[in-house]
Amino acid sequence: MAAQAAAAAQAAAAQAAQAEAAESWYLALLGFAEHFRTSSPPKIRLCVHCLQAVFPFKPPQRIEARTHLQLGSVLYHHTKNSEQARSHLEKANSVDAAKPLLRKAIQISQQTPYWHCRLLFQLAQLHTLEKDLVSACDLLGVGAEYARVVGSEYTRALFLLSKGMLLLMERKLQEVHPLLTLCGQIVENWQGNPIQKESLRVFFLVLQVTHYLDAGQVKSVKPCLKQLQQCIQTISTLHDDEILPSNPADLFHWLPKEHMCVLVYLVTVMHSMQAGYLEKAQKYTDKALMQLEKLKMLDCSPILSSFQVILLEHIIMCRLVTGHKATALQEISQVCQLCQQSPRLFSNHAAQLHTLLGLYCVSVNCMDNAEAQFTTALRLTNHQELWAFIVTNLASVYIREGNRHQEVLYNLLERINPDHSFPVSSHCLRAAAFYVRGLFSFFQGRYNEAKRFLRETLKMSNAEDLNRLTACSLVLLGHIFYVLGNHRESNNMVVPAMQLASKIPDMSVQLWSSALLRDLNKACGNAIDAHEAAQMHQNFSQQLLQDHIEACSLPEHNLITWTDGPPPVQFQAQNGPNTSLASLL
Repeated sequence: MAAQAAAAAQAAAAQAAQAEAAESWYLALLGFAEHFRTSSPPKIRLCVHCLQAVFPFKPPQRIEARTHLQLGSVLYHHTKNSEQARSHLEKANSVDAAKPLLRKAIQISQQTPYWHCRLLFQLAQLHTLEKDLVSACDLLGVGAEYARVVGSEYTRALFLLSKGMLLLMERKLQEVHPLLTLCGQIVENWQGNPIQKESLRVFFLVLQVTHYLDAGQVKSVKPCLKQLQQCIQTISTLHDDEILPSNPADLFHWLPKEHMCVLVYLVTVMHSMQAGYLEKAQKYTDKALMQLEKLKMLDCSPILSSFQVILLEHIIMCRLVTGHKATALQEISQVCQLCQQSPRLFSNHAAQLHTLLGLYCVSVNCMDNAEAQFTTALRLTNHQELWAFIVTNLASVYIREGNRHQEVLYNLLERINPDHSFPVSSHCLRAAAFYVRGLFSFFQGRYNEAKRFLRETLKMSNAEDLNRLTACSLVLLGHIFYVLGNHRESNNMVVPAMQLASKIPDMSVQLWSSALLRDLNKACGNAIDAHEAAQMHQNFSQQLLQDHIEACSLPEHNLITWTDGPPPVQFQAQNGPNTSLASLL
């Protein structure tokens, strides 16, 4: 018995030594691979070679599966070798197979703070990719507590900010507010590497700014946005130092500062678009896209493509407002091409893409296609704010179409009733819902009811500097007063509407306002002013007509018929526009 026990002990010791040796070579190769992947610029070929070197050692199944997963991820995100990436991902079995491996690794890594935190982040990311945000939030909470215990306030803040981001995605606003307050305190109190500290502040402020923008609070967000812009300027002046943190749990970085710079441009564009400062939105979009092109020459990180798509989505909406439909359509096609390169990107942005096509269809008066695009977008989204935005625009399509869709229209209007049980907390979307109700009442000839809705829109849009909604409400109120014969009150609405529309600039409101000013001045006997307004109206009409013809003649115009599956790869040229221009003239 004693001899057997001794033999068993020797065998166990040998096995432990072998495992320890295996662990050391594996960690060495993994460390080299990560070093090459995160180099500037990334050395992807060397990273792949290091990961491939794992297999000749005939590692345990869990390490082999994890390595296939890592190789597949690197090849998918950083190269064009999609077949080889798919092969490795299939050999890794699936995310379902990866999760137990990660859970086991998390259990046995508690004495190694860096790896324990990294594995928690990785498993939380897998849950996020599967849309299981509850499990991801739980893991990030565990990570935050672990980081606190091992004395890493920096990584604790990273975990909490990541959790805050997911809670914002889930719209759990009651949980977000105290968490962001705690994060703000941790960030301000932490004393460490200046770049790490400022990157935490950027992360924190980005969450605050996007929270305000999601709520449609364009005016309230300005102090936070200003702080964020100052913070990114501070980071750009700091030099990266090579001094490693004394606590291994601090060996994380949220984003490279070049990526943070693009992100700050992006949220600035989002704010400018919502506020109606479209020339400013164009300026920052140009800066961000130029920076992205430079980065993508050296860095294939998928987040850069996500930034590019979101920037394009916002500038496309700006183009449609400023009367540049042809450019907007070409940029929609560019988004399609980016989505063709990444199934995940398409999955995340399909609803937005169809929404943009719906807005384009409205701008060229293809109302049946607009209805089809908005309906497709509704089918593809479960995001509440986007859903409300689509329904608001679909309702406006049905209002313009007259009596064709009365029952459906009444149902939609009830679902976005701003007077009670409005489905989202967005100030901007609620103000837009009041405008749509006012538009509907105007078309129904219920002018007093229309004025009540539009005055509510004006009150809300003025409170948060929603310039485009203000301009639209003023010109529609001016139209109502003109119909009622109250020319003085009509003029009091239309003149500021024209001034604001010129500042934005909003071509449709300028066209509408100039037509009203022409008719008002003619009715009041002001021949010179009437002639000037008529000339303005003619100029706007010609610009819009020329842009309309150019857009409808592009091969990309055929995208308006796409409502199913992935984006089409090729487009056939159009012989010319096939839509009515009556609404423009």
